[in-house]
Amino acid sequence: FSYPGILAITVHRIAHQLYRHQVPLLPRILSEYAHSVTGIDIHPGAIIGERFVIDHGTGVVIGETTHIGKNVRIYQGVTLGALSLPKDAGEMLRGKKRHPTIEDNVIIYSGATIIGGETVIGANTTIGGNVWLTESVPANTRVMLETPKLVYK
Repeated sequence: FSYPGILAITVHRIAHQLYRHQVPLLPRILSEYAHSVTGIDIHPGAIIGERFVIDHGTGVVIGETTHIGKNVRIYQGVTLGALSLPKDAGEMLRGKKRHPTIEDNVIIYSGATIIGGETVIGANTTIGGNVWLTESVPANTRVMLETPKLVYK
């Protein structure tokens, strides 16, 4: 119970229920409190399934319209975010899907960034560390960066 991911997820579950019932301000206050204590920023509007784990957690960002399935595990520095928008797009896109969908049994390793409302990470997929995705990945896939070539001088 001492891991920051447990606190962040517990606070999110409460804040999300308040958000669903259109309670003003309090859900965001709760999520910002958890963010300040854990370094994990989960918008109260994000939909998160059962058995969700955030390992380590610092720097995790989960956007408002993110959908996360069951049995998903993510590591520190993961961003589930929206594509960059013009300054005047805020009200026009309110309530629209802007953040990715992560299906069941997915693992997302440290530093990965997955953005866009049409981006879907299929079930049973592994996303490697430091991967940047703006398009969907089919189920049962491993996405990794190629091993870099080390040059010693």
